[in-house]
Amino acid sequence: MADRPVLDGRQPPGYSSRKFRTNCWKGPVTDYGATIVHWMRHRQPRYRGSYAGETERPSNSYIVDMLPPHARTTSPADSVPSRHLHSSLNKIKHPINVVRWTPEGRRLLTASSSGEFTLWNGTGFNFETIMQAHDSAIRALAYSHSDDWLVSADHDGVIKYWQPNFNNVESIRGHTDPVRDLAFSPTDSKFVTASDDSTLRIFDFAAGAPESTLTGHGWDAKSCDWHPSKGLIVSGSKDHLVKLWDPRTGRCLTTLHGHKNTITKTLFERVRGHCLATSARDQTARVFDLRMMRDICLLRGHEKDISTIAWHPVHSNLLSTGGSEGSLFHYLLDEPNTPPGHSASIAPYDSADPTSTPAQTIYPAHRVPYAHDFAIWSLDWHPLGHILASGSNDRITRFWARARPGEADSFNDRYHIGEAAAEAQGTWDRRGHRHLRQAEEEQEMEDEADGLVDQKMPLRGGHPGAPNLGPIPGLPFNNPRPSRSWSPPLPARPHPPPGTGGGVIDPKNPPDFAAIAEMMKKHGIPPPPPRVCRALYHLREWAYRA
Repeated sequence: MADRPVLDGRQPPGYSSRKFRTNCWKGPVTDYGATIVHWMRHRQPRYRGSYAGETERPSNSYIVDMLPPHARTTSPADSVPSRHLHSSLNKIKHPINVVRWTPEGRRLLTASSSGEFTLWNGTGFNFETIMQAHDSAIRALAYSHSDDWLVSADHDGVIKYWQPNFNNVESIRGHTDPVRDLAFSPTDSKFVTASDDSTLRIFDFAAGAPESTLTGHGWDAKSCDWHPSKGLIVSGSKDHLVKLWDPRTGRCLTTLHGHKNTITKTLFERVRGHCLATSARDQTARVFDLRMMRDICLLRGHEKDISTIAWHPVHSNLLSTGGSEGSLFHYLLDEPNTPPGHSASIAPYDSADPTSTPAQTIYPAHRVPYAHDFAIWSLDWHPLGHILASGSNDRITRFWARARPGEADSFNDRYHIGEAAAEAQGTWDRRGHRHLRQAEEEQEMEDEADGLVDQKMPLRGGHPGAPNLGPIPGLPFNNPRPSRSWSPPLPARPHPPPGTGGGVIDPKNPPDFAAIAEMMKKHGIPPPPPRVCRALYHLREWAYRA
């Protein structure tokens, strides 16, 4: 089984632009299944040397010999995603609030500020399907540990249950304010939510009802997480505090100090479960040891606020952070990477008094300063640990992977040194990129149209299993930009409004809009949107002037 190379937009020699685009280029393809099968075929028990395959060498012919992260558990530096694979965006673009890989890793699910779910293929990164899931911006997504359920929460405080086929089976009102984060318990019987009402709520999943409310934060609760194997909940708030809770009693166990601004993300480490990572708008992130209940690492390097973080699913010492200016940094917690001119610090584990030694300062092992144009709101690793997905306020979803054997210019692309410097070095062509982006958008539009046709959705109905979701953006309606929400048609009026002459406006006798509003209120008709009000205002002005 051969590994198909990743195409990064550069045309191979001997191909014309049109021929290359129409005949052999369908977007980047990353067949990592070949490398996984190759490793499983040649691996051996650890006492026999662990691996009997050929060692990688710096040549493109050794791409098939790349080892997956599970084969390099002691080499986290080999799993740092320094290479840009692909950028995906919808036809109707909205900021991406959350990105989540499906449990089997075949697709990436993104949630936007318009309340839409979008599925992207995890191999070719092309569009697969889109649906209107919420009426407002989606703020949180979480798959259950059993991979049988998906829970989403939006800006209105509504929580929805979804099956893996995206059949909506339950919708509950979780909070009156926006829900910022949610997480499942280790047994999937409960889940916790964090809201702008400064509280955390623990819900019984089967009953769909809140069991208890955790109070103690003095401001908006921005993040929460449930330990993967213990009865322990963490939360971060706008009051600069990180709190640990006992979900059984609802009691606050301890409060962790250290950050000087709003906490943006709190996340337990999933491999060993000993550490907790937090990020804040003070341009730093911290790693706490739950056994000592203190911070052991202080992550520096960002020049702006840190908006999100993500642990690697295989390497417990690899942590990725996303900045509010669009930068993407990767930290190795056992390598300080102290820059010249800075004094190196010692780790608390190596000191004589671990309880009083200050946290060790860690600097990025790899930087991607121009990963996105605006804030990165969400990061999520592929379950195999070889691809990192990022969702940003620039409305683009990007995929990042490890550098491949034989590639020497991946660190000189526009994501590492900027567009101007990359164009000067010849590693990025502005005009070619424009043509490539246009071709990609055309391909995405075709894929989106084909995907929506395959769904066989009714034009004015809802999505199967999710009634009253309204029209799906992308279908060929009369309105080229369908609205975010859908409302039932207005009931027929019993008689024409006063002063309209049965539908024809008389300039000498303009309509009485106060009487029209009173009649609409009497018959239960909702008021028109602001655009209609402005149109009626200009119509009245025209009638008076006439």
